[in-house]
Amino acid sequence: MTENSAKPFSFRFHGSSFDNMVETLGGAFGAFDAEPVGRAKDFHWGLDFSVAGSAVLLTGYHEAEFQFNIEPTVSTAEYLSLVVPRRGGMGVTYGARKAEAGQGKLLLYNNFEPDSVLMHGQGNVIDELLINWPVILQTIGQTFEMPFSGSLDLLPELDLSTPVGRTIGNLTETIISGMRDDGPLLQSPIAMAHMTQALADLVVRMVPHRLSHFLDKGPALIAPRHVRRAIEFMQANIDQPITMPKVAEAAGVSSRALETGFRAFKGTSPAAYLLMLRLRAARQDLLDPESKETMKAVCLKWGFFHFGRFSAVYKTTYGEYPSDTRKRVSRR
Repeated sequence: MTENSAKPFSFRFHGSSFDNMVETLGGAFGAFDAEPVGRAKDFHWGLDFSVAGSAVLLTGYHEAEFQFNIEPTVSTAEYLSLVVPRRGGMGVTYGARKAEAGQGKLLLYNNFEPDSVLMHGQGNVIDELLINWPVILQTIGQTFEMPFSGSLDLLPELDLSTPVGRTIGNLTETIISGMRDDGPLLQSPIAMAHMTQALADLVVRMVPHRLSHFLDKGPALIAPRHVRRAIEFMQANIDQPITMPKVAEAAGVSSRALETGFRAFKGTSPAAYLLMLRLRAARQDLLDPESKETMKAVCLKWGFFHFGRFSAVYKTTYGEYPSDTRKRVSRR
């Protein structure tokens, strides 16, 4: 897209005043607080979106610069945003840190984290591909086999001239093209799910973040036999009451040696590892569209006897409540 191109799309939502934009978007993404940068005689804006499974494509346009911040509410979805500027740019701030998308540069951020966002450039046009955060969390769990919560601290800027930038940028563009204008990916949930998962895998494995050092260890840190035996015992008895002394006995080591082995080779405790296995099993049941089991039955099946605690730890691990997972699957 050239710098001189006119408004490029026919937007579903549009207006000609700043207040109208704030009023329209106020409830869509959380508590929305925005203000223009400088004085603008006219503030024409437009927004359109496409939804496909675990991803949303937003395309936005505005004629003058503005900045905003969003306070998430209980109903606000958490996602990873990949920002592709077509004209102008977009920046986010985290305290004293700043990150920006511009020509030749992709921006990645979790929508719950920035303190503020700046949309700059005249006639700004931005594509944002939003990947549901639970997809990222599930990819982290499968990649690192450890519980995870808190900020991932992703490197927020990707230079599109680098090999990593080109790889992630090209897949992002393919997904965007497939979603825009009622594209083919909107008609193929399976293809969309595979491409979204592939993008999540690339981000987790190729973009630096707080867990990246575990990738550097690679196969050199093959878990010793007693850790592997403990994991096999956990998996074989995952639906039974298991204590860590029982796991240590099955592995043929002391409880202390078991703890040390898991800390060194799995980066977590054996109890937390068992919890992850149980959560993963429960999630697979909840993601099964053919399953008729009640939420209570799923909890009891995998060793969770207090639904409130299960719901809280599930939300921490996957970024959504178990009821949200079940509802999302039932809507497909």
